[in-house]
Amino acid sequence: MSDLPAASLAGVTKRYGDEVALGPIDLDVPANRTTVLLGPSGCGKSTLLRLLNGLIAPDAGAVRVLGAAVTPASVEGLRRRVGYVIQEGGLFPHLTARGNVTLLARWLRRPPAEVDARVVELAALARLPTALLDRHPGELSGGQRQRVALMRALMLDPEMLLLDEPLGALDPMVRAELQRDLRGVFRALGKTVVLVTHDLREARHFGDLVVLLRDGRVAQQGTLAMLEGAPADGFVRDFLGAQTDPPAGP
Repeated sequence: MSDLPAASLAGVTKRYGDEVALGPIDLDVPANRTTVLLGPSGCGKSTLLRLLNGLIAPDAGAVRVLGAAVTPASVEGLRRRVGYVIQEGGLFPHLTARGNVTLLARWLRRPPAEVDARVVELAALARLPTALLDRHPGELSGGQRQRVALMRALMLDPEMLLLDEPLGALDPMVRAELQRDLRGVFRALGKTVVLVTHDLREARHFGDLVVLLRDGRVAQQGTLAMLEGAPADGFVRDFLGAQTDPPAGP
């Protein structure tokens, strides 16, 4: 396994108008591990993920992913090497599940037999019954749509997966089931994964490395056990405690 990071941000800042959404930040994403970006709403988690995917460009600093600088010239090739899953899946409603999963592969003119075999393989991996592949997203449950979105992200066998609150809109039972299944997928594939969440339980479930963000900067990073055992400051202690302490009585 390479010691080189799968992705890195060096001196990166991203602004929207006069507001600093992220940075300045330095961060290395380890290869073949799951990194969880954790923190309250508005702390910069999704902004960081979009920078890694080349959806937005930094105002300062450099972003490197899979050994190459993320630039306008490199973005198209990068997106074939990086899978991306957003909350509620982001599926095209006019396409069937199969059509969503195979869209990019068909655009790239991959051989139909190869595409069909990959769909069957991914359906088994994502635990989606193949009978559902010819349904449209509106005919699927939330959990099923997220499984289709995962299949779409994995279709081209990317080297990295980026997931932005992929389970946030699901009810607790479906969410718990998908958490178990996703962890099994991550372990089976051994890919680099970056997952955004504000949920400490999800960070505990998935994270080899946890990066806790506050106001666009890294408050602390390490294993979750490290953060819990030796919080860097009051914010880290309070954020972790708020999700683990029992509610106050009347």
